[in-house]
Amino acid sequence: MNNFLELKNISKTFNTSKKLKVLKNLSYKFKKGKTYSLMGPSGSGKSTLLNLISLIDKPTTGSINFNQSQINFNENQKNDIFRAKKIGIIYQQNNLLPDFTALENIYLASLSLHNDKDLAVSKAKRLLKLIGLSNRSDHYPSQLSGGESQRVAIARAVINNPEVILADEPTGSLDIDTAKDVFKLLNNQKNSGRLIIFATHNRFFANKADFLLEIINGSINTTNV
Repeated sequence: MNNFLELKNISKTFNTSKKLKVLKNLSYKFKKGKTYSLMGPSGSGKSTLLNLISLIDKPTTGSINFNQSQINFNENQKNDIFRAKKIGIIYQQNNLLPDFTALENIYLASLSLHNDKDLAVSKAKRLLKLIGLSNRSDHYPSQLSGGESQRVAIARAVINNPEVILADEPTGSLDIDTAKDVFKLLNNQKNSGRLIIFATHNRFFANKADFLLEIINGSINTTNV
């Protein structure tokens, strides 16, 4: 499938003390097998756009299509299941559950879809080995470094083999050497059946994507890098 994700005339307005229009009639088509970096100044709408694509938030106007099927934002339960199956999310601050170990943080994401703990644990252990943290499986987030936490967050995001990975500043709180290691791990998740979209302020990482997207005045400008 060429255009797996399509945004059509997306606008997003926040009603604060005054109406704040962040995204303005934004349209774009995303292909599987490609990576997309998302750049723009703070407040330009990068995180807002990722929240819309992940179906955590809904647009004020416009539509989002996955695989030529339009999302109905009133079907909350259906969209939650779709997100769990199809979308892996990585945050800047990792959002790991503090009272659960690295292994548990990963396999709980699998249990959200399939109530098979043995299978979930097996997959989580395989992923921990893949990211080089088998010896940290019983450690809690407070016992992990920033880079280790982000590696666990990536493993958690991919355990259900999502077709979309969304990463919001995944290296933003890391030193440059650790950031490069984490970005390499994220980039290694690319395959022909998956698209990856990541927001970043770092042009070094942004330029490594297949497409560099810049949000300017609420719309997307694209550069094929």
